[in-house]
Amino acid sequence: MEKDTVAMYFVNAAVARLPGSAKARALQAAGIQTELLALATARVPAESFSRLWLAVAREIDDEFFGLDSRRMKVGSFALLCQAVLGSETLGRAVKRCLRGFALFLDDVAGELVVEDDTAVIKVHNRIASGPSRRFADETFLVMVHGLMCWLTGQRIALQQVAFAHTRPPHAGEYAVMYSQHLAFDTDCTAIHFEARLLDAPVVQNAQTIKPFLRNAPQSVFLKYKNQDSWTARLRRQLRGAVGAEWPVLDDMARSFHVAPTTLRRRLESEGTSYQGIKDQLRRDAAIHHLCTSTLGIAEISGLLGFQEPSAFHRAFKKWTGAQPGEYRMRQLGVKASPRA
Repeated sequence: MEKDTVAMYFVNAAVARLPGSAKARALQAAGIQTELLALATARVPAESFSRLWLAVAREIDDEFFGLDSRRMKVGSFALLCQAVLGSETLGRAVKRCLRGFALFLDDVAGELVVEDDTAVIKVHNRIASGPSRRFADETFLVMVHGLMCWLTGQRIALQQVAFAHTRPPHAGEYAVMYSQHLAFDTDCTAIHFEARLLDAPVVQNAQTIKPFLRNAPQSVFLKYKNQDSWTARLRRQLRGAVGAEWPVLDDMARSFHVAPTTLRRRLESEGTSYQGIKDQLRRDAAIHHLCTSTLGIAEISGLLGFQEPSAFHRAFKKWTGAQPGEYRMRQLGVKASPRA
């Protein structure tokens, strides 16, 4: 089972508009300790971020993190899903979806245009604050694209994702969230995909919407992540090797019927490397164990295949900016006393 994690940037952005007491309650509900917010390179389990999204929405009655001048009240996304469910095709569903967002939000809106063989959803964003405007773009795209994928029962491959802001430090997350084909400093934020997909049938119904909404928002921002990228394919192949002896890149290339140099180039085009993928798998598994188990640090080190706990300490410090024990105590606070 893949143990996805979410970058601390998104945690900080999610609670940025909450007053102190509300922020503390939301973080507590999500099982995220306030001390972790200061670790810029830290990550949290995806389930924790999903709970945080719901907790923030409850605190301010706004499913859009308080970013827009009008609140997107709790229940709006479910209502939107119900409204588009009767659409026969993705194109009709997208148009209804964007009209729905226009009713819920004042400062952020989407526009669907077709340019030759390419469909483009443009984001028109009037939010003044740079960080809030960027997070609003990110959130809007996650919600719209996630809904599109669910409605058709498939990953809607994005040919390009353009952002109307400079490349941020967390841009590497975009390859998983949206696409590895990214552009920055463009006129407006937009996603591009094949226009023919607008004719794809909507396959969901009144029965399938119930589990989708029950698992939202995690079902929105994780279920339909980019599973077809070379990074995702390698992660699936290597998942069972965490803690064992890693196969060499040449062997992995043969299993994909490509030359090792071709595999390296394709990973580089997605902003990663074979070693980087192995590190990410170990990092996510380490965070999972530290946050959800009482296993000792030495035991976790062994499970992840480190010969010495000291090597695990150095690697984890590099990944997250904190030692494993420090990270665990920041995350668990006084609620637990894990074995060292």
